Amino acid sequence: MRNLRVLISYDGSKFFGFQRQDGFWSVQEAIEQAVEATTGEKATVFGAGRTDTGVHALRQVANFHVESDLSDDRLRYAFNAHLSEGASIARLETCGEEFHARFSACGKRYLYRIGTSRFHPPFPPEYEHFINQPLDLGAMKEAAAALIGTHDFVGFASSRSRCKTTVRTLTHVRIIPRRQGLAIVVQGNGFLYNMVRTIAGTLIDVGRGRLDPACVKVALSDGDRRKLGPTAPAGGLYLLKVMYPMPCFQGADSSPRGDVGVIRS
Repeated sequence: MRNLRVLISYDGSKFFGFQRQDGFWSVQEAIEQAVEATTGEKATVFGAGRTDTGVHALRQVANFHVESDLSDDRLRYAFNAHLSEGASIARLETCGEEFHARFSACGKRYLYRIGTSRFHPPFPPEYEHFINQPLDLGAMKEAAAALIGTHDFVGFASSRSRCKTTVRTLTHVRIIPRRQGLAIVVQGNGFLYNMVRTIAGTLIDVGRGRLDPACVKVALSDGDRRKLGPTAPAGGLYLLKVMYPMPCFQGADSSPRGDVGVIRS
């Protein structure tokens, strides 16, 4: 049996989350069906993160086992040929048996996209959260600074979160101005259910002036979810990167016609 590690991107609006659910189309099920269609084998796909319905991923990681003797590159092409619309395997490699996409991960990075143009952008709400009013960037950065470090984030978790501990460490919370909006980038060693979307909703309400920047410190102290902003819509959230202590997907990508992205005159 080979342990395969894959790098996946997907449009969250096409799926009811990553994890398989009876009666609902998921990214996990789409990959498992592609594996079976290619190899005839039934595999269980383990994802690094159980992204919720509507949440997108640019660099999700998963692993699963197969017996096929096809090369890594041929398997990648075959799996992509059978994958449903909205998902793509960007990289695939055989890895050590000790690797597990979820339990080997040491951190994740998420992006939340906010549109703030005067008029509604042409992009549907499935891909960006649109706010037609000015935001106070300074206040948002002040509130974001309080999130850095190791804290009990119970106030930022949904009631559906069943983790053994609600303590997490955030290393970066950056608010990046764009031409017609903002990007909130959050990186940490792990996240509770809806934690990033609660952070985004809170920072947005701080920017609107509905909440004082000090609300973050207060909620971290007493764990009161009611003192924070709403859970921001799923469509603005993207899983940007999963981090591991070992190297993954190293070197230039390849194809039958040479390195991907290299243009030769």
